[in-house]
Amino acid sequence: MAFAEKQLNSTAPKGHTSVARVAEAWYIVAENKKLRHSPLAVTLLDMPLVIFRDQHGKVGALLNRCPHRNVPLSLGAVKGEHLQCRYHGWEFDRTGACQFVPALMNESRSPGRRVAAFPTAEQDGFIWVYATPDVEPASEPFRFPWLNEKNYTSVRQEVQAAASIHAVAENALDVPHTAYLHGGLFRSAKTKRNEIEVVIRRGHDRVEAEYLGEPRPSGLAGRLLAPGGGTVTHFDRFILPSIVQVEYRLGEASHICVTSALTPMADFYTRLFSVISFRLPIPSWLVTLFLRPVATHIFQQDADMLKRQTATITHFGGEQFMSTEIDVLGQQIYRLLKQAERGEKTPVTEPFTKTVWMLI
Repeated sequence: MAFAEKQLNSTAPKGHTSVARVAEAWYIVAENKKLRHSPLAVTLLDMPLVIFRDQHGKVGALLNRCPHRNVPLSLGAVKGEHLQCRYHGWEFDRTGACQFVPALMNESRSPGRRVAAFPTAEQDGFIWVYATPDVEPASEPFRFPWLNEKNYTSVRQEVQAAASIHAVAENALDVPHTAYLHGGLFRSAKTKRNEIEVVIRRGHDRVEAEYLGEPRPSGLAGRLLAPGGGTVTHFDRFILPSIVQVEYRLGEASHICVTSALTPMADFYTRLFSVISFRLPIPSWLVTLFLRPVATHIFQQDADMLKRQTATITHFGGEQFMSTEIDVLGQQIYRLLKQAERGEKTPVTEPFTKTVWMLI
């Protein structure tokens, strides 16, 4: 994986790209069940990190480089409350401070012998890391809605995409492509298209599109959501720094929400940690049996297309997008990401509501 990321970034386009690096934010780096007794190497915003769990079960995240001789700390082992470097046995605590140098006869502790440490949190079954080291975050990680709600069932999915976080977010919330790339699974280009009103609203940290008067999608997933047909309530949302959400409701009986946390491992390499929560008038075990392979197939189709998109952008040396009014969220997502990258915020008092019409 690391080699693939390096190769991808080494051939990154030189012209304009929709890359945004938001460092003052929480990102998922792993499911908590993946971190047991051994340290785990992860990548976040091109930074090699190591996460480890000490003897008390607390998680630490350090820059994956021993300050002594520059070897990866992920090669080492957990010793009590410390992470021990495999090369010379130096031991570091969760704050990055070196607590023990085995071969040193004098005092081991020294302010200069430390590693950059990143804030961590365990929440909703995931390990989150704040992408700025040695700070006290002013915010908490995002909470997945309906994950533990009564009468809801949740399915987790993880996929990797060779694309920027902006490209992945736009793809996840792009309606028109579903009739073609995922034809028959969610929508179909062969069925009669309906004229839909889309209301776009932007806040200081998010943008959402509400689709009004949308009939039940014609594909297999749509028939699962609403076996009897009808008009659905449909929202697509992007929430800073990296949350994409697709929500469908049909009355009180049917509700499904796909929430994905995007983790920028590198400029053109993104991981999606998705939670699909649903309440349907169908046995949950039967829905899960159907949902897992279908969701995996859809996510993989998107990942394959995004990889080809990135390869084309790389070949031509930059992006050249020609957007229309039905590309409802892409430009808004990019604006929010770039503002967050610069440490700016859209004023709460700035009103933004826009209505467009599209055929789906």
